[in-house]
Amino acid sequence: MQIKAFFDPDTSSLTYVVWDADTRDAVVIDPVLDFERTSWSIQTHSADAVSEFAREHSLRVRWVLDTHAHADHLSGMAVLKKRFGAPTAIGAQITKVQSVFAGAFNLKELPTDGRQWDVLLTDGQVLDAGALKVEALHTPGHTPACISYRIGDALFSGDTLFMPDYGTGRCDFPQGSAAAMFDSVSRLYRLPDSTRVFVGHDYMPGGRELAWETTIGASKARNIQLSAETSREAYIAFRAGRDQTLAAPALLLQSLQVNIAAGELPAPEDNGTRYLRMPLKV
Repeated sequence: MQIKAFFDPDTSSLTYVVWDADTRDAVVIDPVLDFERTSWSIQTHSADAVSEFAREHSLRVRWVLDTHAHADHLSGMAVLKKRFGAPTAIGAQITKVQSVFAGAFNLKELPTDGRQWDVLLTDGQVLDAGALKVEALHTPGHTPACISYRIGDALFSGDTLFMPDYGTGRCDFPQGSAAAMFDSVSRLYRLPDSTRVFVGHDYMPGGRELAWETTIGASKARNIQLSAETSREAYIAFRAGRDQTLAAPALLLQSLQVNIAAGELPAPEDNGTRYLRMPLKV
């Protein structure tokens, strides 16, 4: 099994292409759609890089997967679904996230039953991706719908578990839960110590070089927010205090209304222009 990481410096996000070297069967995890904040224009540079890599290596993309409805970047899922003709999947609890944010943006026409994805994954469900088998692990906490993907000896943890020197995902989004995060990470810590962990973001604390791969063993021993020795009570108290100091992600409003629609942009209106909704606090 081979893994290629793509880093988006604007959002500190990581996309992964995972493939079998013999059959060329592949999956894409957490693709990015570029949003230019000054002009409000959509670009596909990140998706183009993934597409070009797949073409150069003659990969057959079997699935396009998101770990959750991202709040800091737009998902490139819809773009890659069209390019590869591949089905899409996300965790089944995405319907809870859809209901919250369809209300927040007053998106009355948005279905909130998850029909935008081809498959809604339940805990323990295994996707057939040709030579690859992708196991979905429900790891709520950052959102109620977060899924980590286990493929062979590799775990793709999304915003649940980061590099040991950064910690874990925040838990202050609607229906997020530090208690659920503790339980989710504790579950991951029961995997073999040799399990490779590929994180959803890297913020390069202290100015260190970019990193995206660790192990369960290293996380248990050295994760600065939640190691194997951290008590549930201590983590919950830490997370509550820490999250109060965090600013909202810069692309929070833009990202969520697109990502709860599986990365599909709003349809053009009668003047040919697409619009995102931006609620005001007055």
